Amino acid sequence: MDLLSAENLTLAYGKTTVVHDFSLTLSGTPTGVGLIGESGSGKSTVARALLGLVRPSHGRVTFRGSDIHGLSRFDRRQYRTQVQPVFQDGSESLDPRMRVGSSITQALHLHSGSASVTDLLTSVGLESSLATRRPHELSGGQRQRVTIARALAVEPELLILDEPTSALDVTVQARILDLLEELRTERGLGYLLITHNLAVVDRLCDTIHVMFDGRIVESGPTTTVLSSPAHPYTRALRDSVPRFGRTPPGAGGSADASATSIGCPFRLRCPIAVDRCATEAPAPHTVAPGHLAACHEAPDETPPS
Repeated sequence: MDLLSAENLTLAYGKTTVVHDFSLTLSGTPTGVGLIGESGSGKSTVARALLGLVRPSHGRVTFRGSDIHGLSRFDRRQYRTQVQPVFQDGSESLDPRMRVGSSITQALHLHSGSASVTDLLTSVGLESSLATRRPHELSGGQRQRVTIARALAVEPELLILDEPTSALDVTVQARILDLLEELRTERGLGYLLITHNLAVVDRLCDTIHVMFDGRIVESGPTTTVLSSPAHPYTRALRDSVPRFGRTPPGAGGSADASATSIGCPFRLRCPIAVDRCATEAPAPHTVAPGHLAACHEAPDETPPS
């Protein structure tokens, strides 16, 4: 049975729908799933729904087959132990009034964790002496390591990582990624990595889902999707990565242009849009084994001869 699953989620803020018919499955095995897209695509809203912080207007989130909003008090506690978040900015995740050691100890006591503060700090590459400091006395990289240590205090199976390195400089980002790789191997963790950084996904994730305007437009094995993207939006994301000596190409249209609910949401920015795109929303279809794309112009999988 899957650890965590989103089934046909629709999420809205007031009358504005920000996520449309979203589905995703996460196992507790040591594997990584990436969710990528530009700012405003709905990635963080999905993370909040998976953590139970917002309730979907349609669809459901299940933990080991049970709707998380119908869990008993005991099962809800178990869910919060097994699925832990790591947010973008450690300075906002940590109580500025609490010392690092107290913050981690609180997590240990709430969820009956068996590790010690010293062990947890050491496991994320920090000196035990930092336990006496407050968050503002730490560097950005140290704060992010503390948030990871606090998440590990309850011995989770899955980490939901929402832009865990975007607030850090390049050198510190690399160290945090090294740490996440080591922890996945050592502890058998599953990851849902939410980011706009393709290099991070390529390094940590086995499969990838690409979001645009609240919808999944492409998904599949990370290597396949990044090397041979079938959707023009994925292609634009990949090609926009800065490369020395050339100007990144764009996807066409305005960066703020997203279409209405009629037709393909990407059509106003799409360089290969056809008349059909204005009237018919594309459904995901298979373009290669395990590789799906929601694009009328994406090729269908070639049947075996």
